[in-house]
Amino acid sequence: IRLYSMASHPRPSSNAVARHLGRLRACRLCPHMEKPVVVGRPVVSRILLVGQAPGDKEPKLGRPFAWTAGKTLFKWFQEGLGWTEEETRNRIYFAAVCRCFPGKKPTGGDRVPDEAEIAHCSRWLAAEIALLRPALVLPVGKLAMAQFLPPAPLTALIGRQLSIDYRGHPMDCIPLPHPSGASPWHRMEPGKTLLRQAMAAVAAHPAIRAVI
Repeated sequence: IRLYSMASHPRPSSNAVARHLGRLRACRLCPHMEKPVVVGRPVVSRILLVGQAPGDKEPKLGRPFAWTAGKTLFKWFQEGLGWTEEETRNRIYFAAVCRCFPGKKPTGGDRVPDEAEIAHCSRWLAAEIALLRPALVLPVGKLAMAQFLPPAPLTALIGRQLSIDYRGHPMDCIPLPHPSGASPWHRMEPGKTLLRQAMAAVAAHPAIRAVI
């Protein structure tokens, strides 16, 4: 079914994706978000990875998952699929719930985007899904999962492949835990085993196998 879905819709041009990213970079909808907007590469892909929001290093380095969490994330793809970071960035379209750094909390740590900021940025995610028509979405972390799935414990979501519908677009969803160093979930059981199951499901998905 998913293979038919991938074949039945024309792929957008890389220029169309680049134009979308240009509009996204110019977004100024959220006055409390810190600029610049962080975007990934203009990859024409049927695989969409959705993070939560950039940290303070990503705007300076100019790419999503550019720091410690990124090193862990790309290690998962190296171990599970044999892909380097460059190959992963060139084969998967990187999106996020919010594309700007939310800033720090007065008490320390990164501020969680508020509902209005998430709603503002959701228009960009919806536009990307309409443009790319992904067969597979990989939400990374609870905030990203909440955009696609009803609330549930990580143990009920990680390691599973789920069929979902996002604003009329059917696709498969394989949730991944957040690779933050502050979270021990993916480094201890049952998280370690469930993460391996999730990456095995990613590696076996037709959308992944189509780009190898």
